[in-house]
Amino acid sequence: MPQPTLAPPAAPRTAPDRDHPYVGLWVTTDRYVRHELLPDGRYDEARGSRESAYSGRYEVRGTQIDYWDDTGFTADGVFVDENTLHHGGMVFRRVR
Repeated sequence: MPQPTLAPPAAPRTAPDRDHPYVGLWVTTDRYVRHELLPDGRYDEARGSRESAYSGRYEVRGTQIDYWDDTGFTADGVFVDENTLHHGGMVFRRVR
């Protein structure tokens, strides 16, 4: 009986970047939308009482951020300064 073929291992993930300047929690002024950029290149977004309303991966190039949600949609944003993110028509501020 032939042995099953094993799938090749997944591509190695990049090392977490805990020191990236934009990693952390970002919130709208009313705190309704809470957007967490995780050090492993993933994000998790809560809306109102709905935790993890959206999640997926992100990449930052300069001040531009691009998102690929796990459900298939894409989005982008711009870091205006080290504490301000414009994304999806909303303004987010960093929580320290």
